Amino acid sequence: MKLSQPNILVYDPNHAEEYAESVRESGFTAARAATTYEEAEKFLPGTEVILGWKFPTELLSSPNASSVRWFQSMGAGVNDLVTDSSIPEDILLTRIVDQFGTYISEYVFAYLLHIVKDVPRMRQAQTGRKWDSFLSDTLAAKTIGVAGLGSIGVEIVRKARAFDLKVHGLSFSGKNAKIVDHHFTSNQWRDFVKDLDFLILTLPLTNETYHVINRDILYAMKPESCLVNVGRGALIAENDLQAVLKDGHLKAAVLDVFETEPLPKDHDFYSLPNVYVTSHLSGPSTVAGVTQFFADNLKRYLNQQTLLGIVDRKRGY
Repeated sequence: MKLSQPNILVYDPNHAEEYAESVRESGFTAARAATTYEEAEKFLPGTEVILGWKFPTELLSSPNASSVRWFQSMGAGVNDLVTDSSIPEDILLTRIVDQFGTYISEYVFAYLLHIVKDVPRMRQAQTGRKWDSFLSDTLAAKTIGVAGLGSIGVEIVRKARAFDLKVHGLSFSGKNAKIVDHHFTSNQWRDFVKDLDFLILTLPLTNETYHVINRDILYAMKPESCLVNVGRGALIAENDLQAVLKDGHLKAAVLDVFETEPLPKDHDFYSLPNVYVTSHLSGPSTVAGVTQFFADNLKRYLNQQTLLGIVDRKRGY
C-alpha cells in the first residue's frame, strides 16, 4: 500500500473548487483546485494525480508535470485525450464508467415516446383548443438497434425490454451479445440497420467509428426509422445526414452530440422539422457521481489495485 496520499490537482474551468471540496470531504485532503491555465501551471509541480475536464494538456509535457502519474477524466468520452500527443505515454488515463446509463436511457426513451405518441400533435390540439382524438402509435413490437453495448447500451436494452421492443445490438467486442435478440459485428452495419425502427448510437469515437453513419448506411435504414445519437458527434457524417433528412428519408433524428460544439447558430439542424437538437446534456457528469468514482479509484490507487475505467490508447477508449 502507498504510505501517503498523493497530491491531487482538480481542474475544471467552471466548478473546480466544488469538485475539489467534494474530494477533500471524501478524505483526500491534498486536493487543490485550478480553473485557468496559469493556476494549473502553478500547482502542477509535485502533483501526482489530476482529476480534470478540459485540462490544458500541453502542460503535461512540460518539466512541471514530471511528477504526474495518473489523469482521471471527469467524463466518459476520451477521444480528445487519446489522440493528444502532448500527454506522455507513462501517464495512466482513466475515464468515468458505469454512471451514465440511467440518465442517457431516460433521455432516449423520452424522445422515442415523444415521437411515437406524437406529443407535438397533442400540444398543438391543446394550444388550438381543438378536440383531436387520434390513434397514436406504440413502441411495442417495434425493433430498436443499439450500437454500442457498454454500460450505457446495456441500460438502454434493459429499458427496451420493459416497452416490449425487439432488440438488436451491434458491438465490436461481442461481450454483451447475449442480452440482445440479434447481435451484429462491426462489418455488418447494413444488415444491422435495415430492419430497425430506431437506431441508437452509444459508441465511443475511434478511427473505426469516425463517420461510420454515412449516406450509404442512412439510406439502408427504413424511410420511417429514427436515429438517436448519444455517443459522439463524429460518429455521423453530418453533411450526409442533412442531405438524407432533406430528402425525406428518416422520420426523425435526435441529436445530443455534434462534431462542433456548441452547434453553430446558423446550422441547418436547428431548423429542420424532423431534427431534435439538445446541448450535449443526456449524460451529465455530477459532482457527487464523479467524486464518488474518483474516490473509489483513489483507494484502488493507494492499494496498488487495478483502476476502474482504464483507457486503452490503442483501442481508443
